[in-house]
Amino acid sequence: MKILVVGSGAREHVLAWKCMQSVLTDRVFIAPGNGGTGGLGKNIQIPADDVANLVRFAKREKIGLVVLGPESAVAAGVGDALREEGIPVFGPGRQAGRIESSKSFAKELMRRAQIPTAGYGVFTDTAPAKAWAREHDGRVVVKADGLAMGKGVLVCGSVEEAERAVDAMLVEHAYGRAGATVVVEQRLEGPEVSLMAVTDGTRVLPLEAARDFKRALAGDQGPNTGGMGAYSPPADATAELVAEAVETVLEPAVRQLAEDGLDYRGLLYAGLMLTPDGPRALEFNARFGDPEAQVVLPRLKSDAVRLMLEAARGDLGPVGELEWDARPCVGVVIASGGYPDSYETGFEIEGLATIPPGVLVFHAGTRYLPGRGLVTSGGRVLTLVALGDSVAAARETVLSTVGRVRFNGAFHRRDIAQEASSA
Repeated sequence: MKILVVGSGAREHVLAWKCMQSVLTDRVFIAPGNGGTGGLGKNIQIPADDVANLVRFAKREKIGLVVLGPESAVAAGVGDALREEGIPVFGPGRQAGRIESSKSFAKELMRRAQIPTAGYGVFTDTAPAKAWAREHDGRVVVKADGLAMGKGVLVCGSVEEAERAVDAMLVEHAYGRAGATVVVEQRLEGPEVSLMAVTDGTRVLPLEAARDFKRALAGDQGPNTGGMGAYSPPADATAELVAEAVETVLEPAVRQLAEDGLDYRGLLYAGLMLTPDGPRALEFNARFGDPEAQVVLPRLKSDAVRLMLEAARGDLGPVGELEWDARPCVGVVIASGGYPDSYETGFEIEGLATIPPGVLVFHAGTRYLPGRGLVTSGGRVLTLVALGDSVAAARETVLSTVGRVRFNGAFHRRDIAQEASSA
């Protein structure tokens, strides 16, 4: 069959790469794709949120499965429009996708579904938001309600920090319309785990867990980003913990969505914090995590297309148990200087031809220019990924290779997965 992957990041690159490994795949299209995806399939210059043209293309090409990559495609209603035309879609519709596009929607769903999470308040005015933060000694997390490219989350350790965070969103409009409403919630403590699961609207099939690193700089310093690297699996994400999270977080979320009349078919991502009282839900995403997809999907030995197609059709029953490569996987993002704030693009990328076998390169902010070759076109430019007999071995492979990639201003974190380097 023909498959259309919607999006342009490293997540979409690894999805297209995984689709090409399936016996069910004849051809893969990526819309709009990037400088690396064109080597796997055919890039189609249609933006990820251009509903009408994506539907028109899928109908013309008789696409057998559409995979929604970014949150923008979900929020635009691409899945709804395609399903109306009878085209199988791996990804939820706009209303179910509010579990990511609206933090207040997600928190209210957690409350009704009795999903363990932090206490919270929802605010559009500064005074009550600051008062709530003061009641919790400023140890809160201030979140933009809408989509903010993974950056609209401010972790505060004092009343002063909390008040500045509230002002940044509600007064200074630092996150635009996304921050017109804010969620202020209690700050939980503990390591974080990303747990993604495939669902057909009823059944929930978890993937292997991962841990990502959001801060721009080593030592978890600097501003939040879309993610600077990840590894899978973290040692504390035991089989018992994953089973508990599926039972207390993921399954109740899907069940509550169904009770609300929202059919959720696709990938549901739960950001978890492992507290002394058990896993607590921090957030939901309505699509594969990035960079988590880059370290989880290379470990998946089962047919990814069959998995996504059965979910899109609403019946995961025939899939059975997933098969996994036991080797850990580590991914490190190479970003543009200045990311996640202002940065320049258009710099030529050198060194990719010297990447050794065994290191996977997934493109994000790249594009191909005739006469110049690959140039940077975004904040997160590439993710380098390796499997290894241990986390330490996989990490060493990536870090010994990442320096071969050169462009003006390139930087990366050297402490990705360092916590598990002895495992």
